[in-house]
Amino acid sequence: MAERIHLEIDDAGVAVLTMDDPAERNALGEAFVEELTETLAKLDDKRVRVCVLRGTQEIFCAGGHKDMLEALASGDVVASDIMVSRAVLEVPVPIIAAMEGHAVGGGLTLGLCCDMVLMAEESSYGCSFMNMGFTPGMGNTRILPLAVGDYLAAEMMYGGKFFRGKHFVGRSQINYVVPKAKLFSRAMKVARSIAEKPRGALLLLKSALSIPKRQLFEEARTTESFMHEISFAQEETKALIDEYYPKI
Repeated sequence: MAERIHLEIDDAGVAVLTMDDPAERNALGEAFVEELTETLAKLDDKRVRVCVLRGTQEIFCAGGHKDMLEALASGDVVASDIMVSRAVLEVPVPIIAAMEGHAVGGGLTLGLCCDMVLMAEESSYGCSFMNMGFTPGMGNTRILPLAVGDYLAAEMMYGGKFFRGKHFVGRSQINYVVPKAKLFSRAMKVARSIAEKPRGALLLLKSALSIPKRQLFEEARTTESFMHEISFAQEETKALIDEYYPKI
């Protein structure tokens, strides 16, 4: 099987972690999540001062894999056990989400768990959870409002609403919304400016600045697990997963 997660670290201490499973649209299946989590743990490396997290040009991350969603609906997997959001939040160095391609549901949440976020003007970003009959997860109910505000987040979550990146200009806390062709170079420019700083100071600041978001995730995890237990048990949920997945 081809490697789906790539990690490169340059001499300046800039790590680039690439999710590269185009056949499955970087969807969060069990094996993919395990590989991603293991790779995120490798960022606790003295060589690393900052990380850029990216997907493919077309898709950053499609959220939960259909097999994972069906396992949640059948009760074979418990939503609270899916901890990849926490793995991103606990990366000890600053991490930048370079979301060149579309980011869907849990895939969007994954990017928003990073310390800085870049979106492409042309790509789509949204929450597909309710379109498939279950409530948002992976920390989305707390992390999304932090990034885009309560009202826009409510529209995205309640309505399964998607927006092009350009919609978030002036409406969110997103760092940069730029043309897709320029996004990765902009992310690397930000990363290199951070990598110039002393690693020890970066670790201290990251630890301090990440506290509020990590607390929000833990709050969300408790509430979302309760909602998932109910919503995934509904008879219509599995049918909606079959009907909707993997449309954007």
